[in-house]
Amino acid sequence: MAKGSNIVHQYFKKEFEGAKILVRVNPILFTGTEISIAPDGQTEVRELELDADIFDDLKVDGFTESSPLEFNLHWNGLA
Repeated sequence: MAKGSNIVHQYFKKEFEGAKILVRVNPILFTGTEISIAPDGQTEVRELELDADIFDDLKVDGFTESSPLEFNLHWNGLA
């Protein structure tokens, strides 16, 4: 599938001890992007290779569905 294809990503987040993790999942290619935000505001971005169990894994790990807006504000450095 071409990189510019119209894929509807799914977004998840988890908050704990003042930190936040935001995850964008490509449900077709099973790839993703994770943004970790420390309590002091420092961010770290990681590209992820996922598998078909990702949605179960996120649920077990305490992630909830979130807004694409929140992810993209942090992704673009606007939050």
